[in-house]
Formats: sequence, C-alpha cells, structure tokens
Amino acid sequence: MLSVVELRRDGWWVVVASGELDVASAPDLRRAVVSAVADGARQVVIDLTGVDFIDSFGLGVVIGAVKRVRAHEGRLAVVVADGPVRRAFELTGLDRVLELRAGVDEVVAGPA
Repeated sequence: MLSVVELRRDGWWVVVASGELDVASAPDLRRAVVSAVADGARQVVIDLTGVDFIDSFGLGVVIGAVKRVRAHEGRLAVVVADGPVRRAFELTGLDRVLELRAGVDEVVAGPA
C-alpha cells in the first residue's frame, strides 16, 4: 500500500510517498505528478524517504515523472534515503541521470 501526499513549499510542489511503490501502487504516484504538472508545477520534488520498497514499475513512474516535468521546462528532484530504495536507483544506474537528494530541505534551499 502507498500513501501519497501533495504539498507546496517555497515554490516547489512536493509529492511525499510512503509505503511500497510497486506495480499496484505506482499509478497513484503517477497521478499525483500528472496533476501537479497540469496545475502548473515546474519545480517538483518526489520524496521517497518513506518508501521501503520499489520495483521496476515504481522506478518507471519516477523516470516518466522526470520526462513529464522536463517536457514542461521544469525541474524534478528525487529525495531518497540510504537503504534499499536508494540501492535500486544505484543498481539501475538511475542515480547518474536523476537528481537524487538526501532531503527536501536540501532541494528547496538549493539553487533553482
């Protein structure tokens, strides 16, 4: 099960996910990002620090989110803690192509 909460912070649209991000729940995260971009968000953070499992569908949704935001000339950062979820990004090489950060504070306080 996945919980998705959306909030705005310092000009950023923050999508906070908690639980398992898998084939069954990935569409919930996708809908949140699609909704944010449709509402005009151009700076998006996906906070996965509360996610304890991610499969290939979850990773695919994150990649799709990056493409969607960039297509609207925006920026997307992914917040992920050390552990199995970060390891999934590293094993797939996505840590080299995505903007991975340790915390939301780091993203919103950094340069745009």
